Amino acid sequence: MSVNLDAAPGAVRTSAPAPRGRARRGLSRAGALFVSPYVLFIVVVFAVPLVYTVWISFHRFYFTAPGTDIDSPWVGLSNYRDVFTDPVVGQAFLNILIFLVINVPLTVGLSLVLAAALNSKIRGRGFFRAAFYVPYVTASVALVAVWQFLFGSDGFVNHLLGSHAPDPSWLVNSHLAMPMIAVFVTWKQLGFFVMLYLASLQNVGKELYEASAMDGAGKVRQFFSVTVPGVRPATTLVVIYAIITGANLFSEPYLLTGGGGPDHASTSPVLLMYQKGIEQGHPDFAAALGVVLVAFVMVVSIAARKLTERGD
Repeated sequence: MSVNLDAAPGAVRTSAPAPRGRARRGLSRAGALFVSPYVLFIVVVFAVPLVYTVWISFHRFYFTAPGTDIDSPWVGLSNYRDVFTDPVVGQAFLNILIFLVINVPLTVGLSLVLAAALNSKIRGRGFFRAAFYVPYVTASVALVAVWQFLFGSDGFVNHLLGSHAPDPSWLVNSHLAMPMIAVFVTWKQLGFFVMLYLASLQNVGKELYEASAMDGAGKVRQFFSVTVPGVRPATTLVVIYAIITGANLFSEPYLLTGGGGPDHASTSPVLLMYQKGIEQGHPDFAAALGVVLVAFVMVVSIAARKLTERGD
């Protein structure tokens, strides 16, 4: 409210404040302006390709040279029927389930324990934080070379184990190939999830640890009673992100096991999409498989979120 000093003596005039609705509309427009680039990015990079993929999945579609016009007849659910009746597709989804069962608990457990350790006052804390993050920002090809050196048929680990080494070796063994890939991905991405937990730990009040210590709680008890509940939102984020990245597994089986071997024991749905759509020229099959994979990830992610948020 403002006072009008130019008014007649003895009279005080006040001007009413600007309507709140107008200010809110101004803030809404400013907010929409700031988020519009990201919305445009989501539409162009994700929404439009997804809609086009769904369209392809209901048609007989072929890749053609630029300028070539070819019919894409409607085939209904034919591509989806081919997907659900293909045994390799079933094997690929089973492989991903095995991967997630190993990778997600390892990722959550190791990253939380390491983050809690790196959040305490230890010598060389900055060095260890950087060391755990290095594999995440290193090119996958370079890391695969290290893994091949360690776990290849003539690798360093087999030389150490001698006669106790698995036969067939780690990455060409139908029972060990996918678990080894799950461990590899866990090691590679661990630094990123450690950083997420470190950020979340900054919001856990130190007074909670002090109160629990006064009640006689040791370090282990504090970890499970204070740390784990305090970072539960971050745990939900870590679990869902690990599920999404795991379901989109491609480069690791492609590079480590020569394209999903042995006998499709490490084939992932995304790798199979590449093989069917690009190498074998069946993009309609690959599109239907992609839609099924999106539905699979959504169901698993929703279930995981309900599980991790239970007790809030």
